[in-house]
Amino acid sequence: MTSAGVPTPPRAVLVTGASRGIGAAIARAFAERGDRVALHYGSSEEKAELVRASLSGEGHITVQADLTNAMDIKTAIDTAAERLGRLDVLVNNAGVFLSHPPLEASYDEWQSAWMQTIATNLTGAANATFCAIPHLRAAGGGAVVNVSSRGAFRGEPTCPAYGASKAGMNAFGQSMALALAPHGISVSTVAPGFVETEMAREVLDGPDGDAVRAQSPFGRVAHPEEVAAAVVWLASPEARFSTGTIVDVNGASYLRS
Repeated sequence: MTSAGVPTPPRAVLVTGASRGIGAAIARAFAERGDRVALHYGSSEEKAELVRASLSGEGHITVQADLTNAMDIKTAIDTAAERLGRLDVLVNNAGVFLSHPPLEASYDEWQSAWMQTIATNLTGAANATFCAIPHLRAAGGGAVVNVSSRGAFRGEPTCPAYGASKAGMNAFGQSMALALAPHGISVSTVAPGFVETEMAREVLDGPDGDAVRAQSPFGRVAHPEEVAAAVVWLASPEARFSTGTIVDVNGASYLRS
């Protein structure tokens, strides 16, 4: 529903990295409001299909792409738009977090982590956005929402490539907000802190779990659905004039001016 109480028509939404965690929650949130969703996955086809089968409504699909492969990305974007009939929203959620502490990693490990992280988290999102632009324009405008991280602001000492990739995503999103606003396309970003996902489970269940939860005055980490709610709002017509915004979803665990 719009703020005026008028129903908004179903949209076609592509979510990258939608086979689990935050991406799966984002897909569910869009489906619950009546949108049709294309769930991207890299290698977890079975998990992506399980998420697809769990979505409300009908017409949802899955698409595969290696986000480090430029042609894979273009094929996935074009396929999603063709099978959904259009593309109104792109959510760049997929990402990798590869540990490479600078005082412990070998030079080969350091190089590999940087190459894979930047290629997936930043270049992959940039390529997906570029390939989505013609479809978004054909739909009369739309939204791109990037999922970044508080690590872009506070740093990631054991995974500096991750922090750098997310800082790059923030800057990329703001550049695209300026470039695409004249075409009716908003570009915004969500920057979560720790989120209760399968990927974070080892840390949250380990000896550092209590300390991580204590970073927020709420005494917990975010639920994936809380990140999804911010993404859905930023993709809405009501949020169009908030283009270029970076929304923190970290429970005040990190405050920036």
